Amino acid sequence: MNGQTRKKPELLCPAGSALALDAAIEGGADAVYLGGTAMNARIHAGNFTPEALREAVKKAHAYGVKIYLTLNTLVTDYELPAFLEAAYDAASAGVDALIVADAGGAMAIRRTIPGLELHASTQMSGHNGEMAKLLQSLGFSRMVAAREISEENLKLLLQNSPIETELFVHGALCVCHSGQCLFSSMVGGRSGNRGECAQPCRLPYGKGEYPLSLKDLSLANHIPKLIALGVASLKIEGRMKSPEYVRDVTAVFRRLLDENRAANAGEMQILTDAFSREGFTDGYFTGNLNASMCGVRREADKESSRRVISFAGLAKKVEIGLSAKLWQNEPATLTLQKGNLSVTVAGDLPQPAKTAPLSKEDVVRSLSRMGGTPYRVASAQIDLEEGIMLPVSRLNDLRRRAVEALDKAQMPPERKRYPMEWATGTPEISERRTARFYNPEQITKTARTYFERIFLPLDRYTPLADGVVLPAVIFDGELPAVRRLLQAAKAQGARFALVGNLGHLAVVREVGLVPVGDYRLNITNRESAAFYRSLGLEEPILSPELTLPQLRDIGGGTAAIVYGRIPLMTLERCVSKEAGGCRLCEQGRAKLTDRKGASFPVLREWEHRNIVYNSLPTAMPDRQDQLAKYRVTAWHFLFSVETPDEVDAIIRAYQTGAPLGQPVRRIGS
Repeated sequence: MNGQTRKKPELLCPAGSALALDAAIEGGADAVYLGGTAMNARIHAGNFTPEALREAVKKAHAYGVKIYLTLNTLVTDYELPAFLEAAYDAASAGVDALIVADAGGAMAIRRTIPGLELHASTQMSGHNGEMAKLLQSLGFSRMVAAREISEENLKLLLQNSPIETELFVHGALCVCHSGQCLFSSMVGGRSGNRGECAQPCRLPYGKGEYPLSLKDLSLANHIPKLIALGVASLKIEGRMKSPEYVRDVTAVFRRLLDENRAANAGEMQILTDAFSREGFTDGYFTGNLNASMCGVRREADKESSRRVISFAGLAKKVEIGLSAKLWQNEPATLTLQKGNLSVTVAGDLPQPAKTAPLSKEDVVRSLSRMGGTPYRVASAQIDLEEGIMLPVSRLNDLRRRAVEALDKAQMPPERKRYPMEWATGTPEISERRTARFYNPEQITKTARTYFERIFLPLDRYTPLADGVVLPAVIFDGELPAVRRLLQAAKAQGARFALVGNLGHLAVVREVGLVPVGDYRLNITNRESAAFYRSLGLEEPILSPELTLPQLRDIGGGTAAIVYGRIPLMTLERCVSKEAGGCRLCEQGRAKLTDRKGASFPVLREWEHRNIVYNSLPTAMPDRQDQLAKYRVTAWHFLFSVETPDEVDAIIRAYQTGAPLGQPVRRIGS
């Protein structure tokens, strides 16, 4: 537990606007996370301009509250300079840390602003101790754990992690593992990885049911456990929520943390009134993964929220002490004391009074007028020589400058910025053809000839394949079983492993397989591609969200998916079992049908997780001239529900340049 803490966890709260920031402070937050006007995963929240961010940091630090800025979206090559500027603006504003999702962007920040603390966003899909160890070596001080983590796996993570662990304890839940959802992007053109999610999970499927819409999370009944385990930070979701929500939820969790107890019925009702979807779930934490986790926002839920008392603004004040000395022929001095911090400023020379000399009451009255500042004078000591005077305007000036000095003293030192050195050199462009198959039965004789490398899921590996596909998620408790399967696959002839998560790299290296970067790494720029190659990941597959020009800009040493139903979601819960029982799941016939009649296959992955695949395959057999134009020559194929005959037909289409003769999705240009 080197990176964890036994002290009371930090209470980390959301702020999608300046008023919500005030609400978080009023409710008792220790830290607040918020976004700038670009490159954050809640781009439709109010967010903060550079000037507003500076004011937010100044106010928060006055109250002893930290500010973490979210730069937690994927960025393209074109956006990297602006991404770095946003990071530097945040550093200049005095934020305490950045929450980052893009690996290449994070490494660029580390090289350019090395003194700035980095937290790994939940969008990086951190879910095991090996991920935390690697993140530490990369300069991260904290990892936001996957929302799907169970109590047992959280305990193992905390035991293995050398850095802090931040855990979501309340708020909206995505049904898909964070950083692995492409549903909104592939189907609606709005990328959840870039803060534009259209929330297809909240829509009905099948006969008007909502199998993907989860109730909001609440671990309010598990606070003593979380404190005992040593979680560093407890995080409340809600940058799109109202200030009233932020105030009330923060206040409840503040009490629970301070009193080391679970919520009572009245406090759960406060949380419910603030916002709920048919109540709350703790299913991931307790391991009760079933349909009881599902819920939608009902009219009754909305009505409860309407009754919540409006937030009237920040009323809380920070108590300070002041001491002043006013003697003739000496500059007047004022010292403000806040805890162990004190600042002193000097002013004008008091003069002999001609008519009405200053009294101590006059001085206290002028110097204690803190107005709209966060401060309230709790004690005042005045050393005043009799018979002198100083204009009230000069006393007011002394007070203003003292407050400014106190604010400045609570800001971090200016962080040095170094010139950016971008990744240089473009690896050679290869013309390798690789493919993954869901089942060994799909690997035809034609496929074995056409593809240079073939991959099969780790739990279905046979010597027909050259390598294995690691599961999308491997919690600490699952690592021993994965290690045994990897060793068995290597003994049967496997040489490669498709790795889609930093936390899975260590076990692949340990077994002795060659790691190949999978598309789940979410590589959208050349800095990320270069970073993953520097870790030894061979020819990483780029994000399927990229257009052809963006694929070209990243350059050689990478591959792209040119055929396949793109996996849209990684589900911890087995929805196919709930829909049709284990037999339907095992036979690979489960599907979700949306309100427009589109069917999305649902296949079982490692253990009882589900992968939801796109209703249409991405296909470019008749667009190979475009692939060549944009130098997309290393091709990766993804076979999921295709029959062996369909596999051969698809290969023939790519050999002849013929269209597939069915509706397909194209890579955009």
